[in-house]
Amino acid sequence: MNLYLLRHAIAVDHGTPGFTEEKRPLTAEGRAKMRRSAEGMKARGIKVDVIATSPLVRARQTADITAAALGAKDKLQEISALKPGTPFEKLWAALKPFSRCQDLMLVGHEPYLSELISAILTGRPSGVHVVVKKGGLCKLEIDGIPPKGKGILHWLLTNKQLREME
Repeated sequence: MNLYLLRHAIAVDHGTPGFTEEKRPLTAEGRAKMRRSAEGMKARGIKVDVIATSPLVRARQTADITAAALGAKDKLQEISALKPGTPFEKLWAALKPFSRCQDLMLVGHEPYLSELISAILTGRPSGVHVVVKKGGLCKLEIDGIPPKGKGILHWLLTNKQLREME
């Protein structure tokens, strides 16, 4: 299975008056850059069976933009287990219904996504230091949900690299 991990795009800053952590939206710049990045994903030929997103506003907005570009609006699912800090066992349990997917995209947050990448590659959330930039996308290959063995990292692209592919 191809597992794509997408970090949400640029959002309003932590502590911005009027926004709780859960409700922080993307900025105008974040939305514009994400649209171009999603077009880059489309140009690269990325296809998905499901886009599972954290319910936090900035992740959901990122997922909506990406789903629109990939023609996958009907494949979008909110998964509360993608909230930051959720134990990976709960995440894998929530993703079990998608175990027959060939291409699964998860939209979430840092440092959760980097820790997930590390756990998939090494078996430990701190086994390797990886950082997914805002709007960045990682492609991993895993052998199931949950993975039985260690995954394979195919690539990790920044938002800027994705935008250059459009």
